[in-house]
Amino acid sequence: MRLDGSRATARSAYAAGVTEHDRAAVARQLGRRPRAFRRVAVRCPWGLPAVTEQWPVDDAGDPFPTTYYLTCRHLVAAVSRLEAAGGIERWSRAARDNPALARDLRRATERQREIRRALALERTGSAEVPAVDSGIGGAARPERLKCLHAHVAFALAQPGYELGRRILAEVDRRWPEGRCCSAAT
Repeated sequence: MRLDGSRATARSAYAAGVTEHDRAAVARQLGRRPRAFRRVAVRCPWGLPAVTEQWPVDDAGDPFPTTYYLTCRHLVAAVSRLEAAGGIERWSRAARDNPALARDLRRATERQREIRRALALERTGSAEVPAVDSGIGGAARPERLKCLHAHVAFALAQPGYELGRRILAEVDRRWPEGRCCSAAT
């Protein structure tokens, strides 16, 4: 599904209140222009984006699988260290073996799908877009965690997600000391 030019421009300009300052900050954080950027969902203590919310499709109409995207460089690096230390397998096992975490993951997955359907409807006029029913981080099999970054971002953007909160609790320091590592110099 492709958005027609006028509709894409209108949606892109609207972008749920994204400022040029936010867009520039996220581009610095990612090292590239953000795709499907809808809004800043969570800010760091210095007021810069830490988690962004993405449309389920970009301006060209291509699917974008991640609804909440962790952009804070400090948090991205910290969660990458968790993943490198076997965190995906460990947390997938915890979600499988702990009935409360399994229920929490199912609830969060359903919430993710509700959000994506609503955003797809707002963006395209239809809730039927590719990957709209995927799990957190675009997982086809939500019971197998695919990306801890997406679960941390979801927990920050949607408080109450216990599994994501527990993953985030493993991060030594949520924010860098002294100043934002993504601030313009």
